[in-house]
Amino acid sequence: MKKYYILLLLIFSLGCTAQEIESPQLRSEVIIENAVFKVWYNEIYEQPMKLVYTSTNRVKNVDRGSMNFYTEKEVHTSDNADYYRNVWDKGHLAPAATYSDSYENLKQTFSYLNCALQNQYLNRGEWRLLEEQERDWDDESNLTVTVELVFDEGHEVLASGGHIPTDMVKHIYFETSKEWKCFEFENIKPEKGWEEHEVVHAH
Repeated sequence: MKKYYILLLLIFSLGCTAQEIESPQLRSEVIIENAVFKVWYNEIYEQPMKLVYTSTNRVKNVDRGSMNFYTEKEVHTSDNADYYRNVWDKGHLAPAATYSDSYENLKQTFSYLNCALQNQYLNRGEWRLLEEQERDWDDESNLTVTVELVFDEGHEVLASGGHIPTDMVKHIYFETSKEWKCFEFENIKPEKGWEEHEVVHAH
């Protein structure tokens, strides 16, 4: 009887170990760099915390067509469930239009690593207009753009697991003039133009 009990304990212990191997702990920071962007990703929040990309005067060669966002094998990210029938858009951080010079670059922008839960009115409105302005600015100077997501205490968490950023901050560095611009947006429907979201850059 005693041997049988010990055997059961051993089996149970091995079972727990296997389960732990199959379900690794989510990481608060995973840093990944590719040809398009460098991202600091939070698997717990299922959101990027910071992402850096460059905006240069690239010639448009491809269209996005029906290209969809895709998940990554090595990182636990958000997915379609977080965006189902709600006000949240799959907001690009590194803009698709900025990287339409090649299919490979454009495809990289559709990784969920580059995707934030963004209010649809912000994504399709002032955020988009600022991205268009960047593509005008980069005719004269290459830009290094850093996007930071802010999660205030008590921020909303979806039933599907995604955490909603409370604010989105964009720092733009002009390589030619060595100057900075910074824009801060609440993750809500904007009530003023993108120009009025400019704040003093602290760098």
